[in-house]
Amino acid sequence: MDPADLEVLRLILRGGSVIDWRRLHFRDAGEVDRFLHLHLFDLEDPRDEARLRTMLAQAVAYLRSAYGYRVAAAVAEPEDLRTLFLLASGVAEPSRYRRIACVVLKVMHVVHHVEARELLFRTPMREADLADRVERRVMAVARRMAEAGLPVVEFQGNRKSRDSLVTKLLVKRESVAAQVFDRVRYRILTRTAGDVVPVLRHLWQQLFPFNYVVPGQSENSLLPFQRRGPGKVHRDNPFSEATYKALHFVVDLPVRIDDVLPPGATAPGEDLGRIVFAMVEFQVMDVETAQQNDHGRASHRRYKKRQAVTALRRLSRGLVVPRRRRVRAP
Repeated sequence: MDPADLEVLRLILRGGSVIDWRRLHFRDAGEVDRFLHLHLFDLEDPRDEARLRTMLAQAVAYLRSAYGYRVAAAVAEPEDLRTLFLLASGVAEPSRYRRIACVVLKVMHVVHHVEARELLFRTPMREADLADRVERRVMAVARRMAEAGLPVVEFQGNRKSRDSLVTKLLVKRESVAAQVFDRVRYRILTRTAGDVVPVLRHLWQQLFPFNYVVPGQSENSLLPFQRRGPGKVHRDNPFSEATYKALHFVVDLPVRIDDVLPPGATAPGEDLGRIVFAMVEFQVMDVETAQQNDHGRASHRRYKKRQAVTALRRLSRGLVVPRRRRVRAP
């Protein structure tokens, strides 16, 4: 793994954000093309190039008006859009533009996300239909992983049921449906613990752009990633046992919706693109760890019971809970 891979691995394991990065690590135009491909952008398509240039212009205008940044023409209007990414990586000249190119790309990252959400609100697409598109894309990558002989024993997806969604919202302090990140989730089991990182690397190279790993939503009790000293397990879920080990992270996965965009989805002169995002949770662990998790208090069955007990307690404050419906903690 090179420094670029290590930065992405740290991002996933710690739940960080690319907004805090100081540089990118692209070495040539081919790597930039592959990265844009994960975003579902093709620079050979005039519409995709126009969309990227629209976002670039919005980012530059924001930086100039909000902060008085002097954005050089080489960054604001590059002849080849790939140059912007290479400048931010410090491999294109003039190298003095690396920092401002990085700043511009950060703003483009946010602009793209905000406008993709607006586009989704204007599109008559059911959540289930969006999940179907996600599943087709994810499972296509899973099949290619199997064909390539990657050490994956299980790659299985599911969607949170309505009852599970209601229970989760009842136990969350911030009871907002938009904050449920695991409506669509995938469980990936590798043969050994040593296979986890190579499988992760394949996923960020073939399935999702690393910059859309959702910050603050990684729970990592499987692979400590510290610079020095004993590490602390990042465990935000109060219902998980201390013995439970896994890596959970959430990705905003880009999805193309060209075929369902209705006439008038965007106003004349407005360009919101043709890409929306769907949140997808990935749970990754090795087979031995999964077997250990399935026993005792760390099992999924007991996890769900602890969650149900908390939900019932919140619902029943001041009321008498019917005995036949009482849920007992393990």
